[in-house]
Amino acid sequence: MLQQNSDVEVVGLLTSFNLEADRVAMHAVRRELVQLQADAAGLPLYAIDLPWPCSNDQYETAMSAGMKTLEGSFDVVAFGDLFLEDIRAYREEQMAEWGYEPLFPLWGLDTKQLAAAMIDGGTRAVITCVDPRQCPAEVAGRRFDRSLLEALPASVDPCGENGEFHTFVFDCPPFSQSIDVSVGDTVERDEFVFADVRIAV
Repeated sequence: MLQQNSDVEVVGLLTSFNLEADRVAMHAVRRELVQLQADAAGLPLYAIDLPWPCSNDQYETAMSAGMKTLEGSFDVVAFGDLFLEDIRAYREEQMAEWGYEPLFPLWGLDTKQLAAAMIDGGTRAVITCVDPRQCPAEVAGRRFDRSLLEALPASVDPCGENGEFHTFVFDCPPFSQSIDVSVGDTVERDEFVFADVRIAV
């Protein structure tokens, strides 16, 4: 969607990592896998490391420092948010403070149609994190495909927009090649269920 916008040049991927675990802060995806995503997309990875545990104040301090070090690398930051007004307002406030323009290319799209379109368009992903208070725990580790969408309770957003689940994309049309992954152990930690996605061997 973003790459189809002729007014925007995609110059990199921006991700925050839990420094202690060396994984994406919420998705729990290994850093090496995110680097492979960036490589497959032909883009640099801009990483911001966060302490753990991390309060909101610590998060904002670390993000502010990280964004300042990236000054000149880009001036617009795109987010995948779909409909949560409070999250969008928070991002707009933070980006304005740090001197970046926020962009929301998916905002307002129907999530059921979007999920189906992504799958039909060749996006391949696996569920890495589940909030069992909102979504069945056994979804962790499953492929994000049509059969998953059909099995989800009606209360679960098909794109996980309410935090029901998070994913790792291992293949999609912009990638030069698919990332070969396997799913290891599934564990429950901090009230969430995580599937350990790793490079297949």
